[in-house]
Amino acid sequence: MTGTDTHGKDKTDTHVLLPGSRRPLKAGAERVRDIDPHSHVEVTVTLKGPALPDPKDMPKQAMTPEQFAKQYAVDPKTVQKVEDVLRGYGLSVDGVAFDGRSIRVSGPAASIQEAFPSQLGIYRSADQGEFRGRVGTIGIPAELDGIIESVLGLDQRQVAHRKTAVAAATASSPLSPADLEKRYNFPPGTASGQTIAIAEFGTPVTSTAVAAPGYFPDDVSAFCAKSGRAAAKVTVVPLNVAPLTLQQLQQLPPNLQSVSFDETGEVMMDIEIVSALCSEATILVYFASFDQKGWVDLLDAVVDGKHPLPASLSVSWGLAEDSPDWSAGAVQAINERLQTTSMLGVTVCVSAGDDGSGDAVGDSRGHVDFPAASPFVLSVGGTMLVGAGESEVAWWQTPGRRTPKGGGATGGGVSAAFKRPPWQNVHVASINPGSIDGRVVPDVSALAGPPLYDLILVGRDAPNGGTSASAPLWASLIARIYAASGKPRRFLTPVLYQNGTTGKPIGAESCRDIVTGSNASNPKPGKGYTAGLGFDAVSGWGVPDGVALEDAL
Repeated sequence: MTGTDTHGKDKTDTHVLLPGSRRPLKAGAERVRDIDPHSHVEVTVTLKGPALPDPKDMPKQAMTPEQFAKQYAVDPKTVQKVEDVLRGYGLSVDGVAFDGRSIRVSGPAASIQEAFPSQLGIYRSADQGEFRGRVGTIGIPAELDGIIESVLGLDQRQVAHRKTAVAAATASSPLSPADLEKRYNFPPGTASGQTIAIAEFGTPVTSTAVAAPGYFPDDVSAFCAKSGRAAAKVTVVPLNVAPLTLQQLQQLPPNLQSVSFDETGEVMMDIEIVSALCSEATILVYFASFDQKGWVDLLDAVVDGKHPLPASLSVSWGLAEDSPDWSAGAVQAINERLQTTSMLGVTVCVSAGDDGSGDAVGDSRGHVDFPAASPFVLSVGGTMLVGAGESEVAWWQTPGRRTPKGGGATGGGVSAAFKRPPWQNVHVASINPGSIDGRVVPDVSALAGPPLYDLILVGRDAPNGGTSASAPLWASLIARIYAASGKPRRFLTPVLYQNGTTGKPIGAESCRDIVTGSNASNPKPGKGYTAGLGFDAVSGWGVPDGVALEDAL
């Protein structure tokens, strides 16, 4: 007997427990009722494939999807077996990833529960309202034991949070795209011929609590015109979430409208930064649900072949790597897809977080964000300008984390979940006693705090920032470098740690060192990391010198 249904009854030996599927009750949530057995449920099932290489053995050049699939795809016979078994439970197969590692299936809740027994129900929390959720473990058909690695989407709790910026009211003379290009010495051009992807998340359409963010093309056009740039080519790619129009947003109830509008400002920031800095690139904006399933679905979609592979993917979302809201299986599945993306030559630029060394956890230990802590991304921290903008320092505004009254600080620290990859040959000790020698976050930085970025929202000036802004800036710079140099795309993060022509690491050669500031969040943990000469866990290698980086590469 290996699992329980929604009422706690024992299942038969036709099922086994799925390792890594355990999840506790979401903090502050309570179960309010059983799930309607006729309600439609969609899940993504991830499968075990050939082992991906260790970080030290990653390919030096980007693989094509065909090369990757030939070496690392799941055996088609195994995929077919999973499909046949799940169809036997009355489920529909809605799609299979190019490498066979993900299968999207759907059906009535009763059939989903028959295939994947769990304590599934409808829950309510103050921050998310009502959502479909579960506690404990998941069962899987016994004949698929050792084949299925995770089942994602049964639980719709939020695990993608924006790294929201300080209040825009603190802005004074926000920087324009031209200012950013000058400060960070972008190579000339418009990124013509390049593709850039942007990841956005929203509430699943079945939620009763919060609406999806909006997307306002007129604001993008207005911002490009204000910046003296051509109108950008933006394509929205909705997965299981579609962005709202302004009219749809305005028709929401007032409380939901406020939440959606806040999210919209963040989404528009990503798109406007990339659109103005890379006005002739192809810009793909992917929208997925903010649960564990959404992360995997989005990363699968970026490389599914329906659109060109991007030079970079900008991600301004995350959650503390050790948050109990993650299941171990989901973190593994997301990290594997980040590795796949990097092996295909895409540099995923991820915000390091806006809550300093504590990453919004609120205990006595330091924490870092996931997926920023993955060894298969470029983790991006934040800076701010002081002294009439002449000096750039680590971003820190009292109390070193976000509060309703403002504040914030760059994320950064030493991972407790991911070992330090061999290519990250730097010496940074964790502030946590007994910690592993983990992956250090961030790799690089860019403006996040004052004076913020010049932006437009609903036709009005709306300065904004945070590491949510520094990630798309780096994604834009990478595309500009490829366009200017004509070099083929590749995963750039390990390259920054390799020695260049001067004998110094390329990161040191091509970034301006940030030597002032810290990221301690108060009152907890009340300690953090300090910027200094060379690489550190506050600003990484520092802020970019785009032309120098192009030359170094």
